[in-house]
Amino acid sequence: MKSIVPISRFNKGEANRIFEEVESSGTKIVMKNNRPACILMSPEQYESLMEMVSDYLLQEEAESRMAHYDPDESVSQDIQY
Repeated sequence: MKSIVPISRFNKGEANRIFEEVESSGTKIVMKNNRPACILMSPEQYESLMEMVSDYLLQEEAESRMAHYDPDESVSQDIQY
């Protein structure tokens, strides 16, 4: 439960302290009206997460293309003179 931060802490001027907590201990879930409102994470964590998502999407695309690969419909890049 240490990862949950009530939005009231921001209203009390504790933003700097919350950001320090994110830097030292990782992701925080900001709660508003007892519901998750947003996620706080370091820029490095965000970048890493977005890179993983991008890699996953590229892998999905490659697997899809390989599943539909037909060698008879391929055109070689080799130039024949």
